[in-house]
Order: sequence, then C-alpha cells, then structure tokens
Amino acid sequence: MEQPKNNFKIVSDKKARMILPNAITLIGVCIGLSSIKFALDGKFALAIIAILFASLMDALDGRIARLIKGTSKMGKELDSLGDVISFGVAPAFIMYFWNLQYLDKLGWFVCLIYVVCVALRLARFNVSSSEEPSWKDNFFEGVPSPAGGIIVLMPLILSFSGFGEIFFKINYDVMVPVFFIIVSVLLISTIPTYSFKKIVIPRTMTKFLLFGIVIFFGALLVYTFKVLAVSSFLYLCLIPVSYFHFRKIKKKKNIINEKNESEELEDIL
Repeated sequence: MEQPKNNFKIVSDKKARMILPNAITLIGVCIGLSSIKFALDGKFALAIIAILFASLMDALDGRIARLIKGTSKMGKELDSLGDVISFGVAPAFIMYFWNLQYLDKLGWFVCLIYVVCVALRLARFNVSSSEEPSWKDNFFEGVPSPAGGIIVLMPLILSFSGFGEIFFKINYDVMVPVFFIIVSVLLISTIPTYSFKKIVIPRTMTKFLLFGIVIFFGALLVYTFKVLAVSSFLYLCLIPVSYFHFRKIKKKKNIINEKNESEELEDIL
C-alpha cells in the first residue's frame, strides 16, 4: 500500500497569491523613488514618465490581487504607504526642484501642505474602504492620490507639451503654488469623483473600447506630454460632472428608501 506523499511548501497557497500584488506595489514604490533621482539630475521628463508608470503599477496591484484572491491587510497598508511616496513625496520633490525652490520658504511650505494632504486622504480611504459595498463604490471621496500626483505636475507637463506657449503665456511662479493648493484641497475634500472601478461595458461595445484603449496608449507613446496635458484637463472637467451625477443618484436612492419605509409602516399599521 502506497503512503500518501506530503507536498513540501515553503509558503501556503494564500500567501503565495499575496506575493505578486505586493511585489507590483513595491516595484511602483521603486519607480516613484527613481522619479526623485531623475528630478535631482534635472531629467524632469523622465521623472514625469516614472510617476506615470508608478500610477500604472498602482492600478494593477489591486486589480490583480482581487483577480487571484490575494488581497490582504498587509497589501492594503503597503499600497497606502507606496502611494504616499509615489504620489505625495515624489511629485512634491519634482516640482520643488523644478520651480518651487526659487520661491524660498513658500515653495517648501506648499510642498509640506500637499504631502500632508495626500497622507490624510489615504488614511481616510483606508478607514472608509472597510464599509459595506454599495452604489457609492463607483465614486471616490475627494480626488484619489494617483490622480492628484499627476495633476499637481500639470504645470511641468504643460511646459513640455508646448501648450503653455501656444495658447497663453504662463507665469509658472504663480501657477505652481496655486496648483499645489488647489490639488491639496481636492485631495482632502468630500467632493465625489468617479472611481472607474465598476464600469459595465455592453458586449457589443467591447471591440470599440479596446480600439479606444489602443488609440489612447498609442498617442501616449508618440505625444506623451500633450496627451497627459489633455487627459489631466479632461479629468478636472469631470469633477463637477461626477459631483452632480452623485447628487442625482443619491436623491433617487433617498426617494426609493423613503418609499420603502412608508410601505413598511403601512404594513405594520
């Protein structure tokens, strides 16, 4: 009679599934830190591209973790710490070395405000993400840190895209601090913004969606800074749209809840 073989495992299946998303998160952290090195060397174009890749890693790690059922509390905390570095500290240093250092103490002050707001925004997200799933999951509370990390770089992106010189003459000494304050407020605000996590695409539209994604990334490769500038502007324009959309859905849900409560009360009476 053959004896059952004991399969030797260094880690359990659950922990093995956790390795990949956490590794992607750490890769994103390394890319974010590398963007600071690029900024120190005066290679600001590479610094922006590094932040872009860090945001791509941030988008992948959570989705892969949910796909392979490798989510964990450690991964959640690691992701938040990585976001503080990649989308808080790194963009602040990039803009400081590019422009804000010439504003002396004011430049460093707005950098501190921005990084603190990123940390507060992520702390609030970690607390609120433990709540029960609902229709509100389609919206973020405030601007997410990856989007904020790219938008705060918009003055630098505009300088590389050439739009600033084509359409209007930009005073970067004024624009950069103003952008830092605006983005900092948006990060810690309660303004609902689209999360794009639960988008339902009809099967007939799938091929058009894939075609659009190919076109977007193709244009991003060829016209990197122009596409980034336009995308950032469109995202800012979507903020008021998402606010009114949220209010409309909330009002509709409240009417349905009030109707259900009144029907339950009638049944009791």
